[in-house]
Amino acid sequence: MAGKFPLRQWLGGSTHSAVFLTERPGQPPQKAAIKLIPADAGDADRQLARWRAAAQLSHPHLIRIFETGSCGPTLLYLAMEYAEEDLAEILPQRPLTPAEVTELLPPLLDALSYLHAKGFVHGNIKPSNLLAVGDQLKLSADEVIPSAATDPGRRWRNVYDAPEMAAGTISPGGDVWSLGLTLVATLTQNVPSGGEVQIPPSLETLPEPFRGIARECLHLDPKRRCSIAQIQARLQPPARSVPAGPEPPAAPVRHYRYTWRIVIPIAVLLAFGLGFYIFHRFFPSKTSGNGEYKIAAAPQTAQTRGSAAPSPTRTAASTEGAVLHQVLPDIPQKAMDTITGTIKISVRVEVDPSGKVTEAKLVSAGPSRYFANLVLEAAQRWEFASQPAASAWLLRFRLRRTSIQASPEKLTH
Repeated sequence: MAGKFPLRQWLGGSTHSAVFLTERPGQPPQKAAIKLIPADAGDADRQLARWRAAAQLSHPHLIRIFETGSCGPTLLYLAMEYAEEDLAEILPQRPLTPAEVTELLPPLLDALSYLHAKGFVHGNIKPSNLLAVGDQLKLSADEVIPSAATDPGRRWRNVYDAPEMAAGTISPGGDVWSLGLTLVATLTQNVPSGGEVQIPPSLETLPEPFRGIARECLHLDPKRRCSIAQIQARLQPPARSVPAGPEPPAAPVRHYRYTWRIVIPIAVLLAFGLGFYIFHRFFPSKTSGNGEYKIAAAPQTAQTRGSAAPSPTRTAASTEGAVLHQVLPDIPQKAMDTITGTIKISVRVEVDPSGKVTEAKLVSAGPSRYFANLVLEAAQRWEFASQPAASAWLLRFRLRRTSIQASPEKLTH
């Protein structure tokens, strides 16, 4: 890579791969993710060829691959689109609702239909490969492989794999099986564990049409499984008894928000939850420094979004260093609808004598990186009255489905 892609932050990985936050060269640099895997002897050229083929694919719900290559003789790398969250971050917290899954499935099915039509299969459908990029659901692309490939040593197996993959058979039918198990997991948080192939009993608890879709996906015989087109048809409303009127003008393309986080929330999928954003969980709540602050008495000028009272964006400064301008995070309503209970996020800001915020750091990120990033961005835009010396403040944000509140507290060192 010759220093082309700096490794900024570890995002995740496994015993055979690692994913880091990086930047694509440009003005300004753009966030990206870079995946590193061992360059297995005799297989490196084949892996790079697969990645290059996948990089030629282009679909709005498929993660883009920017560049592939080798880092010396021991590692291969793949630079790809950066995703804020994935569905696997949400499911440990709660299942998705049927309404959220109804939002989740169309973009996922569109991406799979595109892959199969181009002569590829995904080969690894599972919650961690359903990703949120901005306000869209996207499917990972780094393990895409040509259809009907036979490759028993290709990768480690998981509980979402179709039974025939044990013999190395990779096919569109395998994607359908994995989709069925992912559907069950998304609605119930329950999938088989261990090495045996089994259909989860929780399938019978699914509401229609999802129960019927999952049943048709999970036939042991790949030839009996439904197709992607048949799944799409099951999701359509019942057929009309009279002819439909003329088609209306094409509507703008709809984006699915998850943040899923998905949650996504994985979009409204989301109601989401998708989170409930959760996501995750890329950041568990954390404290900074020694985890403790001495908090001095400070004005409790809480600003609330969604309340009947006027929004106090600017207040008169009666004392040195008082808050002049509060900024609440700009969170789309679809993402707000995914919140269950109250999400608490705290940000420490450093303020210079002129009253400008010079630095902002998360003290407690809450359950969702998506919401935490929006709160952090808002905190950086707060303004304070001038003061003789620099100061530090703790900004506490409380996010509920119908409102956002912020309370500042001045810190003593």
